[in-house]
Amino acid sequence: MSMIRKGKCKTMTCLLAQLFPSSSTCFINRHNFSSPRSLQSPSPILLLVPSGSCGAFSSSAFRRWCSGSGETRGMANRTVSSVQSLQSSDSISHLSQREAAEIDEILMGSLGFSVDQLMELAGLSVATAIAEVYRSSDYNRVLAICGPGNNGGDGLVAVRHLHHFGYKPFVCYPKRTRKPLYDGVVTQLESLSVPFLSVDDLPMNLSNDFDILVDAMFGFSYHGTPRPPFDYLIQMLLSLQNHDQMHPESPAVVSIDIPSGWHVEEGDISGVGIKPDMLVSLTAPKLCAKRFSGPHHFLGGRFVPPSVIEKYKLQLPPYPGTSMCVRIGKPPQIDISALRENYISPEFLEDQVEADPFDQFKNWFADAVAAGLREPNAMALSTAGKDGKPSSRIVLLKGVDKDGFAWYTNYQSRKAREISENPHASLLFYWDGLNRQVRVEGYVEKVSEEESEQYFHTRPRGSQIGAIVSKQSTVIPGRHILHEDYKELEAKFSDGSLIPKPKHWGGYRLKPELFEFWQGQQSRLHDRIRYFPEVIDGKRVWKIDRLAP
Repeated sequence: MSMIRKGKCKTMTCLLAQLFPSSSTCFINRHNFSSPRSLQSPSPILLLVPSGSCGAFSSSAFRRWCSGSGETRGMANRTVSSVQSLQSSDSISHLSQREAAEIDEILMGSLGFSVDQLMELAGLSVATAIAEVYRSSDYNRVLAICGPGNNGGDGLVAVRHLHHFGYKPFVCYPKRTRKPLYDGVVTQLESLSVPFLSVDDLPMNLSNDFDILVDAMFGFSYHGTPRPPFDYLIQMLLSLQNHDQMHPESPAVVSIDIPSGWHVEEGDISGVGIKPDMLVSLTAPKLCAKRFSGPHHFLGGRFVPPSVIEKYKLQLPPYPGTSMCVRIGKPPQIDISALRENYISPEFLEDQVEADPFDQFKNWFADAVAAGLREPNAMALSTAGKDGKPSSRIVLLKGVDKDGFAWYTNYQSRKAREISENPHASLLFYWDGLNRQVRVEGYVEKVSEEESEQYFHTRPRGSQIGAIVSKQSTVIPGRHILHEDYKELEAKFSDGSLIPKPKHWGGYRLKPELFEFWQGQQSRLHDRIRYFPEVIDGKRVWKIDRLAP
């Protein structure tokens, strides 16, 4: 059975009403979009958005996190998803059948867990692992084949969660367990109009009707040879075991805890058993998992108590963020050329856009914030010096009004040197969860010293000290130099006195000369709306064009 620790969330406080003031440039304080870097010290979410600012967005976007501190976001600050975990299978504990049974007894005995609690958490872990790898847009039709025991119950609960995740699940449950717990889950699925299929109802070729097959027939406590109708069902899964790339239509097979028909410790003894594409181990992998050779092995079981870990000397991987599952072993090799996304978005039409591109940006930015996208104010800043060689980096938008887009940095950095040689630059916002991009091109100038001074003192004191310590873009002998200088200044200003803004630090503002709004669409027929200034009757207006994708 799987267990999970109660999830907490990181702080993300968004005051959009302050982002677009009617007159002077406003500042988006860094702490409004970030949180403590440690995943062990999360805080509640507070999300404040203006009335009517919420747009359409994907449900997966809400699971994204804000992290990091500093004006430029680095790769080291990214939250790691469970798919990215690279825990070695050899370094993780594997349980024997006896140990697995003992741990279940302890959980449901002295530790006070009930069967339905463990089943709920196991099913949620399974559904989360499936959603991590098999997107509902590509693998929508799911058939769960459920046995009469707890493993089958885990499968039923997983189906309920998959339904809410946007999948279209079906259930084959030939030997129902007549107990209130199982009857209750069946009732829940029936209330969601999830179809139940008998063995006779199943098509001869499951590939034609299903994209994912969930094997929830037998768990670690099962002994002996599978009996009818499960022997037949296992044979149906075996008939699909063709991983040849010439047959990509074969559905993915996902086994819960133990591939049905395997020995819990020795694995597929006969060598002709189910070879699932994904195995979701629960609480801890069983010994047979060492013989799993499929591309996706996940662990679910987030709330294994310290007493159990200590008693059984368990070595388990840490769960990233608030994820319900964690990948074991390295992800499979990926054909980069085959990576693609078929975007599904509402059409973005000329008669729907704002006449003023700043207002259009305001609307889309509000959608990105409402969707919970991590650091929606992150933007790629591209510059080029007099040599014409371009360079790009991610910086954070700190203010926007009719005068332009503002950010802050070191005036001695590479981007600052290039801007001084060539004041033309571009900004790119990419909001993955909404299938949107915004490109802004224009002329760059420094903000006033007064504005820089004002913003500098809204930053966390640690960031103020960091701006003094870091001689950005220069070569240093090691990270220890930064730490030493930082500690020295931290001690100097430990009395809470005002930290002076360094003269080499301040803001820039890009004054737009072109906007392009991009909305991803199916078959690469993307929407591209460009705003370009024109002078008509002596008045500067924005001309709106549609560009071919």
